[in-house]
Amino acid sequence: MSQNSKLTKTWYYKNAFDGLPKEDDFEMKVTDLPTIADGEFLCENLYLSVDPYMRYFASHMTPGQIMVGTGVSRVIESKNEKYPVGTLLTASCGWTTHFVPKEIDMQHPMFKVVPVDLQEPSLALGVLGLTGLTAYHGLFDICAPKSGETVFVNTAAGAVGSIVGQLAKLKGCHVVGCTSSDDKVAYLKELGFDGAFNYNTENMKEKLKELCPKGIDCFFDNVGGSQFDIALSEMNRHGRVALCGSISLYNEKEMSQVKGPYVHLFAIHNELKIQGFMVFTLYKDRFVEAFKEMHGYLTEGKISARDHVVEGFENMPKALIGLFHSVNVGKVVVKC
Repeated sequence: MSQNSKLTKTWYYKNAFDGLPKEDDFEMKVTDLPTIADGEFLCENLYLSVDPYMRYFASHMTPGQIMVGTGVSRVIESKNEKYPVGTLLTASCGWTTHFVPKEIDMQHPMFKVVPVDLQEPSLALGVLGLTGLTAYHGLFDICAPKSGETVFVNTAAGAVGSIVGQLAKLKGCHVVGCTSSDDKVAYLKELGFDGAFNYNTENMKEKLKELCPKGIDCFFDNVGGSQFDIALSEMNRHGRVALCGSISLYNEKEMSQVKGPYVHLFAIHNELKIQGFMVFTLYKDRFVEAFKEMHGYLTEGKISARDHVVEGFENMPKALIGLFHSVNVGKVVVKC
């Protein structure tokens, strides 16, 4: 067990968010370590995932609830033969250092034992976790790219976008991404993107015309807002759009005031397929299949992943807020 292992620390949703979350919207409480009964086991989180969806989900939570989230943990005490001490697993546990999984938790699609050959446990939250599964199913099942087609992904240096781009390259696609800094543009080129640009310093419409001269066949959208509007105008006939996230809108106070071009003329004229998805509901029955394929790509060196590690459980709120300031390259995790 780690230092202070006799105590459990947990972050709670304290105040309803008013735009961008603030640190005092969260409250950390310290309690005694949970005790276990026959058939139960106690887990200690090693890493916790930090994702933009948490901002959106919290708007539907009641103050006083534990912040939602997934962690990779180690079993440190067990009265269950199936999960002996030392077992690594992922679970939808919320923002906490220790927890005792209940039956309902073990039925969650994100509850799984982590392979013993995994180099870094945090990868089970990223490329081999919800992040990788989101990229896999959104790209392959919704966009269904064909060799030679053009794939565009925004926030391409982030957790999901960086994986989407690499998977699209494996399919023989021309891949273009946009991101928030020149350093991140360089990272995308290291990953093998055919084109990349900084949307903060470049005109997005002009860059898309330059880097996607044949138009866009597949658009993996993590942002929404004006980036969606611009990319939609560059879509080819029978193009496919996967709506994965809308980080540009999560902190809007009045959604009724958000305006954008109506999609109908673009979508109807070009016969576009535009589909939103939540991977843990729509594709949960295929997670094992997707995990095996992604694990193979990773171990064979066909894809790579980078973690943005924040040290210290006490920094969970800072890590979430940092996502909305584009501080990360790759997957954000907090090391407990």
